Amino acid sequence: MTDSLPSPRPFPEGPSLGWGVLGPGWIATRFVTALLKCTRQRPVAVASRSEPRAKSFADKFDMPNSYGAYDHLLMDPQVDAVYVATPHHEHARLALLAIAAGKHVLVEKPFATSAEEARAVVDSARGMGVLAMEAMWTRYLPGFDVLRQVLESGEVGQVAEVSADFGFMLPFDPKSRIYDPALAGGALLDAGIYPISFVSAVIGAPSAIFSTGTLAPSGVEDQAVVVTRHGSATGIASTWTRAATPVHATISGPDGCVELGPPFISAPSVVLKRGGGWPGGGEVLRWEQETTGDVLLGLHHEAKAFASFVGDGRVESPLQGHDETVQIIATIDEARRQIGAR
Repeated sequence: MTDSLPSPRPFPEGPSLGWGVLGPGWIATRFVTALLKCTRQRPVAVASRSEPRAKSFADKFDMPNSYGAYDHLLMDPQVDAVYVATPHHEHARLALLAIAAGKHVLVEKPFATSAEEARAVVDSARGMGVLAMEAMWTRYLPGFDVLRQVLESGEVGQVAEVSADFGFMLPFDPKSRIYDPALAGGALLDAGIYPISFVSAVIGAPSAIFSTGTLAPSGVEDQAVVVTRHGSATGIASTWTRAATPVHATISGPDGCVELGPPFISAPSVVLKRGGGWPGGGEVLRWEQETTGDVLLGLHHEAKAFASFVGDGRVESPLQGHDETVQIIATIDEARRQIGAR
């Protein structure tokens, strides 16, 4: 037992990869900004269904190549790795195309819209010998590594409960991708994957899933609570698209608890509260991330990790393997089935 929390262990960056971006939208802008400011990685190409949009993105970031078709980028010999940043109903299709072209692929969350799709992607990556990884940036942040070390040290004892939430207020609009069932809309795939992935990272695959929620007029879920059993531990993940939530995560055991965030998705702080007594009492230890002014610069950590895994010859992330990636989507599949979502 120490009197301070451990320091995060940085990833070695690995080789400087040539990156191609599929989908020059909001998250792609943040990702490429983080690459250029914080890494040796090289954004070299971008593709969109709109050639002028791709050209504008390439000009903004001084990228040498832009394409008006995704398959044209995949033929570019300068591209070593592909970042799939399109709306998520296209993630699996584009990941499969990138893998077939022999490219390593980083797929924005959610990795796919069903476990069947996810399994097809990871099977293809294994067969081609390329790395396929979900861009679940939280797992690669310094704060999450501090949390990982705290749990490995046994500070809280055997984990009894893990809880996390992520919700925001978005008025119903049938034209929004969040509410459109044809675009795999719904709270679970968009926001709920964060707390569900967090629970999985801490206590593994569930043995039982119990879900409740409500449906938007379009038939997709706009609120969901997913309770899972993991041996003697319980996971509680909640998500909303019609209410803002604290975006907080807590891990509890007989010897104490650990809190991540808020917002836990960017892991700005880790707080360990020792002692299982009530009310209060015990020792409190805290780690806080130095502020940068732009929290999404933290996306560079997943890119560095990805490059290091490529350098090591890996085809899956050691922090979120293929089987777990598929299982997380399978949990969402089952939760949506129980809620009755379209």
